[in-house]
Amino acid sequence: QERLIESGGGLVQTGESLRLSCRTSGRTLSAYVMGWFRQAPGKEREIVASIRWENGIRQVFGSVRGRFTVAKDNAENTMHLLMGSLKPEDTGVYYCAAGEKGTSMGIFDDSRFYDYWGQGIQVTVSS
Repeated sequence: QERLIESGGGLVQTGESLRLSCRTSGRTLSAYVMGWFRQAPGKEREIVASIRWENGIRQVFGSVRGRFTVAKDNAENTMHLLMGSLKPEDTGVYYCAAGEKGTSMGIFDDSRFYDYWGQGIQVTVSS
């Protein structure tokens, strides 16, 4: 079973950048896809970005497109979320997730496509 551990969260100012990392603990990662989700206070969890582990195809969703990107390091079994031009509305708990299967459309924008989850890490952007 995959165990996912997020790191790199914290408090930043509007306009600053932050890098989150997600590493696996235990055996070598066997995920088909990995993703980042976030949940703001009082809101539902939403997809931020995904990346296919084998070929690196990435997707960035919604309001973070153009500001965030996702990257992976196969050797280190680590995924990163590179967040730029941060805004207060980016505040929330960010979750790393891993899925073991593909989808018919090749889009991994829903939590049901993911099998393993990290504990989450807080990101706070002050105005």
